[in-house]
Amino acid sequence: MELSLLDRSRTRVGEPESAALSHTVERAVAAEKSGYRRFWVAEHHAVPGIASGSPPVLLAALGSRTSTIRIGSGGVMLPHHQPLVVAEQFLMLEALFPGRIDLGLGRSPAFTAPVRRAMRQDENAPDRFTADLAELRDYLDGTGPVTAHPVSDRTIPMFVLATGQGLMVAARLGLPAVLGGPLLDSPELDAALAGYRREFRPSPRAQRPRVTLALEVTVAETDEQARALVLPEAWAMARSRSTGVFPPLEPVGEGASWTDQTRRRVEAAVRRAIAGTPPTVRRRIEQLTDRTGAEELLATTSTYDRAALAASDTALARIVAG
Repeated sequence: MELSLLDRSRTRVGEPESAALSHTVERAVAAEKSGYRRFWVAEHHAVPGIASGSPPVLLAALGSRTSTIRIGSGGVMLPHHQPLVVAEQFLMLEALFPGRIDLGLGRSPAFTAPVRRAMRQDENAPDRFTADLAELRDYLDGTGPVTAHPVSDRTIPMFVLATGQGLMVAARLGLPAVLGGPLLDSPELDAALAGYRREFRPSPRAQRPRVTLALEVTVAETDEQARALVLPEAWAMARSRSTGVFPPLEPVGEGASWTDQTRRRVEAAVRRAIAGTPPTVRRRIEQLTDRTGAEELLATTSTYDRAALAASDTALARIVAG
C-alpha cells in the first residue's frame, strides 16, 4: 500500500496563522525523508482555524523545499474556479516541479452562506462538476478549445474527492477516487465501491479503478495517548456543527461539561479515526484495506501537539513500510 499525507494547515491557539503555513512546509520536508509517496494540501476559504486558501501558492512553496515527494491538492474545489485557470496554475507547477504534481478535485461548497456569497456561488445554478472536470482535463491534455500554457508533454494525474455521487463521476471519466469522511463508516460503502469499479471506464490517466482512503491516522505509545491526540480535531469538528465556527486547534481534555449531543459528535469523530499503538493501527489499516481493496492511504491527521504529530507521521511510515 502506498502512503501519503494531507495537511490542512490547521492553526493553533496562541500562534499566528502564518505559523500554520510554515509548519505545513516543515511537515512536507519530514514526510519526504520518511518515504511518503505524496503530500497534499487543502483549499478552504474564510474558515477560522485553517490557513490554506490557495493550494497552488502553497504547493509552490512545498516544491521549492522538497525534491522527490509528489505534491498536490486535496483538493481544488472546482465550483470556485474556472477550469482554464486551474489548468494554467497546475501546468505552471508541473513546469516548475516536473513529474511531481497531482491535481485532486472536489465539489464542496463554501463553509457558510456569507462565504458562499463572497465566492459568488449561486445555490440555484445547475451542477457543472462533471462538465468542468472534463473541460479541465482537456485543457491539461492540450485538446481544449483554447491552449493552456505552459504546454506540457507530461500527463498531470487527476483524482476525484468522492462521495457516493462523486464515485460515479470518477468512474465515468476514468479517474482515481479518494474516499473519506462518513462514507467510510457507512453501510453503503461496499455497494458504492462496487459501483465505482463496475462502471469504471479506462482512460489515459487510469487503466483500472484506483481507490485511496483518506482518514485520520494517529500513532502513539498507548491507545489512550492516541485518543488524546485525536480529541482536539474531533472537538473542533463538533463545535463547528453546533456554532458554525471551525476553531483553531487547542488542548482538549475529556469534557465533563459537554452536552450529550457534543459528546456523541466527538465520539463519532474519534471512531472514524484510526488511533492507537503501532499494532492497533496496523490491524485497523489491514482490516480496512482488506474490506475496500484500496491501493493508497492518505492520512489526514491534525492535532494540537506538533511534536506528537511529527512522531505519529514517522511511526505510521514505519508501520506501512514494515
